[in-house]
Amino acid sequence: MTFSFYDEIEIEDFEFDEETKTYHYPCPCGDRFEITIADLMDGEDIARCPSCSLMVRVIYDPEDFQDDDQETNVEPGKQAITV
Repeated sequence: MTFSFYDEIEIEDFEFDEETKTYHYPCPCGDRFEITIADLMDGEDIARCPSCSLMVRVIYDPEDFQDDDQETNVEPGKQAITV
């Protein structure tokens, strides 16, 4: 399936809504493109506008959105404790 993108936008250019965990970027139609942290963690790179058919490709480093459980910073000789 081939997609036609309106543009490619760096994740740094999006605004982040802490409450909804969603990145937003202005769409020409007046609404905003949206993509959630969960989408990014799943490897999704397409932000869609809920009001029109436009889509943008989000340029980001997938490693920045890996699940924190996969990465544990523990000093050598110490154990991580899960509560």
